[in-house]
Amino acid sequence: MSVTKHRRRYDAVVVGARPAGAATGMLLARAGLRVLIVDRSEYGADTMSTHALMRGGVLQLSRWGLLDQVITAGTPPVRQATFYIGADRITIAIKPAEGVDALYAPQRTILDPILADAAATAGAEVRYGVTVKALQRDTAGRVTGIIGHDQSGRPVTARAPLTVGADGMGSRVAHWVGARADRLGAAAGSVTYGYWPGVPVDGYEWFFRPGAAAGAIPTNHGQTCVFAATTRERFRRDLVRNPTTGFRRLLAAAAPELADRLAETPPAGPLRRFPGRLGHLRRAAGPGWALVGDAGYFKDPITAHGLTDALRDAELLARAITAAHAGESDEATLLSGYQATRDRLSLPLFAVTDAIAAYTWDALEVDALLKQLSAAMADEVDAILAFDHPAAPPGDNRRLPSDRRSADRAPSMTGAGHADR
Repeated sequence: MSVTKHRRRYDAVVVGARPAGAATGMLLARAGLRVLIVDRSEYGADTMSTHALMRGGVLQLSRWGLLDQVITAGTPPVRQATFYIGADRITIAIKPAEGVDALYAPQRTILDPILADAAATAGAEVRYGVTVKALQRDTAGRVTGIIGHDQSGRPVTARAPLTVGADGMGSRVAHWVGARADRLGAAAGSVTYGYWPGVPVDGYEWFFRPGAAAGAIPTNHGQTCVFAATTRERFRRDLVRNPTTGFRRLLAAAAPELADRLAETPPAGPLRRFPGRLGHLRRAAGPGWALVGDAGYFKDPITAHGLTDALRDAELLARAITAAHAGESDEATLLSGYQATRDRLSLPLFAVTDAIAAYTWDALEVDALLKQLSAAMADEVDAILAFDHPAAPPGDNRRLPSDRRSADRAPSMTGAGHADR
């Protein structure tokens, strides 16, 4: 991956090169801003994720001119979702709408480099192996950049009018600026997942039974990501000491149909475990700083919406920063507007996710919750379609369709999501 010549002063510094940070940096660079993106991991490194993108996320990749790369990488199209709610089975076709005729669940070793490369192509400087240790501030306390080091221990400093924290749910940027949580979740589930080759699956499959949920998500390399989720208490009791046996038992309880398909076939690699964390909706911005992705807004992964929300918020934030840079209004007003829009779109998703993650529902109750989730997802798609211009590469003259209504009015495509965006 090529990068531009190293600068020491930028219009924006983004801490984190995963989807939220890379997309924000890409959009800022496409708008002509000087951008540095740093990440402590290596280029193309894997991370915990179950990959599912909902319509809003696929729409963003399409609008940005990146969806073809996801498809070319061999990511299988998802053209239907099947819900097993108690004894009932409901299959819903993914209707073509807004230029999206399928959903996708790319593995992170594919999606993350696509976004980072797009940022570099747009002119952003992307540096891996950089650990940020502190923020720079002026005498008034405003954040003015970052202080850190590379993998060799050499100091890395950069100054910018705005520093963006895109460093995940445990964001150090959020900690350093004292970004309070305006909303905290009340429930946190635990997820265990792995990859199985050759599992017969047709689209996304989601299973809900009292006290547990599961799913099958087709992804790259002929693999299916299979997850099982439950309360943290049950996770500690049944899966901590013996993950493999505990996972098989939990999957059989939540999704016996899926467990039968796996039979005794081992996964391709070790099982991965997310023990759970309460959701948060943090203050999104302050003097010289802003948060995007899980750094500002994290919810339990059971609704598979984290990646989609990260791509949504990347554009909301990039538009606010670009407008401030152009002098359209003052920075504080524009960043306040970013937070207001983020919160308006996020709160319904946050609330229904919290209710599902409690695992106190029965079949009728979870069916109603899934319908609430679907309505919130449809509103999010409408909000993305309302963006005034697609943020496509220079020379790409595609326009959004004039019909801005969402087709996602049926029960949603839900399942386990991702814990570090």
